[in-house]
Amino acid sequence: MSDVRYWMLVKRNLHLTSSKMFRNSKIGSFVSKASQTFFGKKMIIAKTSKDLDRMREVGELIAEVRETLRKMVVPGITTLELNETAEKMMHEAGAVPTFMGYKPSGMTPFPFAICASVNEQIVHGFSNSTPLKEGDIISLDMAATYNGFVGDTATTVAVGKVSDELEQLIRVTEECLKLGIEQCYPNKRVGDISWAVQQHADKYGYGIVRDYTGHGIGRTMHEAPQIANYGRAGTKEKIRAGYCFAIEPMLNLGTRETKTLADKWTVITADGKPSAHCEHTVAVTAEGPEILTLTKEQKTRLKNEKTESVTA
Repeated sequence: MSDVRYWMLVKRNLHLTSSKMFRNSKIGSFVSKASQTFFGKKMIIAKTSKDLDRMREVGELIAEVRETLRKMVVPGITTLELNETAEKMMHEAGAVPTFMGYKPSGMTPFPFAICASVNEQIVHGFSNSTPLKEGDIISLDMAATYNGFVGDTATTVAVGKVSDELEQLIRVTEECLKLGIEQCYPNKRVGDISWAVQQHADKYGYGIVRDYTGHGIGRTMHEAPQIANYGRAGTKEKIRAGYCFAIEPMLNLGTRETKTLADKWTVITADGKPSAHCEHTVAVTAEGPEILTLTKEQKTRLKNEKTESVTA
């Protein structure tokens, strides 16, 4: 047996071990990290039914925070006020704001509970004391860790009345998210999610951000796989029941190119035109996708809509 063939088999066995045998146990996480060390690529960790119950809990928790902040967005409010509310809600629920202190290699720790990105800011915006004004749009991105699991979600909200152009940008970004989620069935491919997002965004000529992607999620905020918002159907990793993804389209009104500000966190569009961003944490079940970052009320409404569509 050649060395290449041997390591191919080792890698395959690691994948089966991480995905099926250990699921999202600490051993499974260790196997995934070992794969990163030896092969340069983490394995996707499937979740057990117990894991998914915990992810449902944290998903509902962070969805409540998102919807509270959405209602607070009016002309005159500051992003610092939004951040303070989010942090307070997470702590009162017994959760930890996942973003606070998050420190990728070579970066300074992120100092806020949410990413508040206004107008041309795409992601990772810092909260400040500048009041939002009529006609702005703001992306609110947030994550919480609760009982050992992470829920991650984002939405872009209009501040008061905005232009038709911006309303369409927000709507299409949300539609791209919905189309991406609809691809989350066992035996489909991660590339199918990417393709679904791209083909819809392309119809409107929007710049699809390529420098930042969606991702797997579970015990940590960023797990395998990376989920780009562009790509070809039928490519990348095979989707299996138990996988959990954070799918997050980011669409720019102009160019797809980005720049990072001096704070080394805030990402803006290279041409200064507005950007929209939305995100859900999604579990793949045997029956298809389950959106975890919905409030109890939203889940009830969605269930009733599905029942009505079946009986119609």
